[in-house]
Amino acid sequence: MRIYNPKNWFDILFQFHKYDTARKLGKLICIIALYSAAVAFLELNFLKLSEKSYLKNFYQMHNLLGFALSLLLVFRTNTDYDRWWVGRNLWGSFVNNSRNLALKIHSLIPESDTETRAYFKRVIPMYASVLHEHLQSESTRYALDENEHPELKHLEQGKHVPNQVARMLYKKTLQLQQQDIITGEQLLFVNLELTSFTDICGACERIKNKPIPYSYSAFIKKFIFVYVMTLPFGYVLSLGYLMVPVVALVFYVLASLEVIAEEIEDPFGNDSNDLPMQKISENIKKHVGEIL
Repeated sequence: MRIYNPKNWFDILFQFHKYDTARKLGKLICIIALYSAAVAFLELNFLKLSEKSYLKNFYQMHNLLGFALSLLLVFRTNTDYDRWWVGRNLWGSFVNNSRNLALKIHSLIPESDTETRAYFKRVIPMYASVLHEHLQSESTRYALDENEHPELKHLEQGKHVPNQVARMLYKKTLQLQQQDIITGEQLLFVNLELTSFTDICGACERIKNKPIPYSYSAFIKKFIFVYVMTLPFGYVLSLGYLMVPVVALVFYVLASLEVIAEEIEDPFGNDSNDLPMQKISENIKKHVGEIL
């Protein structure tokens, strides 16, 4: 995840990092510019379709379509940002619950019982680590897909690893109660954090393996393509060859919104704007170690 100073306008305006949308869309922008130049050359010298009176209604409809497209892109971006924000809140809750569990274990377990303390010191951060790996696994992303994915056969098809670690925590806590190290009331005292681990895992999986419906995403991409491909015909008569950079800029803005939405749709990936789960896991290990 890229950390930056939002008040530093100069650096933001003039720095292009490797994940910038201009780099991702560079080839497509060049193709759109060449296409627009070809349309301008043919229209201004040979076709002259823009001078036809019956095409004026088409241009008016084109402007209305641009407004509709902007609304769709805003809805798409807001929906994906909500997914990113929920993922951020889930991992924030996981950090707090890990600390709370470590604090409760520290209070309940005698300092002389170094073995039990060492166990929780090791296993609590382990859950964060395996959850991070689980959410970045391709098998998790395709878990609910109706199609078969042959490439998944090459991955390790083990059991649900976060559930196994959660079971270890439950089992160890129950053993402490059975050995009269903690009481039944104290067992309920730590049960909330233990339950929250699985709840957070399930909520993250819901974001990971349930993307935006395919038909909606595909429609927006096709809409952008058709809109940009017809845009040169609407502006070539009034702008001439100046229409070429204008169309390229319009494509860059529209396509960039879709690219940004795609990137934040899955906040558990490896993109620059995705959640820093590895760093969060390391911080959990550090803080739990300090407590226990």
